[in-house]
Amino acid sequence: MLKLYYCPGTISIAVAITLEEAGLPYDAIKVDFKAAQQTKPEYLAINSKGRVPALVLGDGTVLTETGALLEYIAALVPAANLVPQRPEDAAHMRSAMYYLASTMHVAHAHKMRGSRWASNQASFDDMTAKVPETMAASAAHVAAEVLRGPYVMKDQFTLADPYLFVVCNWLQGDGVDPATYPKIASFLDHMEARASVRTIREKGML
Repeated sequence: MLKLYYCPGTISIAVAITLEEAGLPYDAIKVDFKAAQQTKPEYLAINSKGRVPALVLGDGTVLTETGALLEYIAALVPAANLVPQRPEDAAHMRSAMYYLASTMHVAHAHKMRGSRWASNQASFDDMTAKVPETMAASAAHVAAEVLRGPYVMKDQFTLADPYLFVVCNWLQGDGVDPATYPKIASFLDHMEARASVRTIREKGML
């Protein structure tokens, strides 16, 4: 059985939602960030980057990086239709995912992970103060260019949606009110209504 190493509130939850959507059984193993469990030798032996998610396959192979794991799940269960068939649509889906990974996730990380980019407290303070502005700009882009309907790909649920769902759940804590963006607010409502998200909430993973 698959083993998913996750931490509540992190992007690893996008993988859990996608596993639920695909109907794949898995063991969810919590990595306690408050206890710095991700820095301990036991976890570093699984993922030397010290981050989540990590997905351990039945043969012991370890896969990491959210986008790669989502694509892996989609390839395992093509009947779940998690990737659009038209190349142009698949490209838009991946464009959304790459934007979230390269821009919006990074903007969010500046609030708590400043040590990845700087060493001085003044730099940390400056990065933290900038987060509401950069996250608001990202939210505006998502509302204007990424969401094409109730989901990223209009009415089709795809890999981009659990990714976007988790990232948009960071907005409030980053000083951005999702209600300011009606398309994002509607998207979040649609996601909350899905059985996969309800299951993840019931498991206490969100």
